Amino acid sequence: MRFPSPPSIGCWRDRDSARLRPARIILKWIQHASRPLKKLPGVVAKVVQQQVRSERSVRLMFQDEARFGRINDPRRCWVPEGIRPEVSVQIVREYTYLFGAVSPHDGVLDTLVLPEVNAETMSIFLDEVSQRHRDQYILKVLDGAGWHRALDLVIPKNIQLLALPPYSPQLNPMEHLWDEIREKWFPNLVFNSLEAVEDRLIQAVLALERNADSVASITGFDWIISIPMNAN
Repeated sequence: MRFPSPPSIGCWRDRDSARLRPARIILKWIQHASRPLKKLPGVVAKVVQQQVRSERSVRLMFQDEARFGRINDPRRCWVPEGIRPEVSVQIVREYTYLFGAVSPHDGVLDTLVLPEVNAETMSIFLDEVSQRHRDQYILKVLDGAGWHRALDLVIPKNIQLLALPPYSPQLNPMEHLWDEIREKWFPNLVFNSLEAVEDRLIQAVLALERNADSVASITGFDWIISIPMNAN
């Protein structure tokens, strides 16, 4: 995996604070990001071997959450030649959140639309995923958001959480699904209510959940699908 060179301006802004961080520090974080993932095949193999006695298969999933709301960004669109496109824009600060977990090996996608992101809603989503795959053991990879590490988080017995390195969204295939949803289902749209946003989200995720082949093609990074999921 190749990593980008540091920006010429010499510093990047930390999106979680107002501080500016030197580019060399950010680059060092990015370079170290691949190290835990190099251990992922070994972690998966160990978990698979542990589950042999219980006769449960192991499912490798990647989780993330995305915010959708009534603020829209104009995007490029197709129009007849010679016509200048016009799209509506609105700034209404109302949001809902989409929780998603994907299995890149087979394209299975689990989602829930929830009003907030916190330990309570995270626990609800984990329980939903656990129930959908109650006969499997789930190794779930996700970032270090606060609600992923909360002390009051309820983690089902058949789910194990594995943290991604910090500042490495490019390693999470769920990011590609968020792009797919925004590009295919939310381009240049204005919604009259938050309920309309949620309805559109439901249309999007149902279409994706029912098309495992498409989801697998979007999220099936080579370094992920090359990991064996069966005991040797």
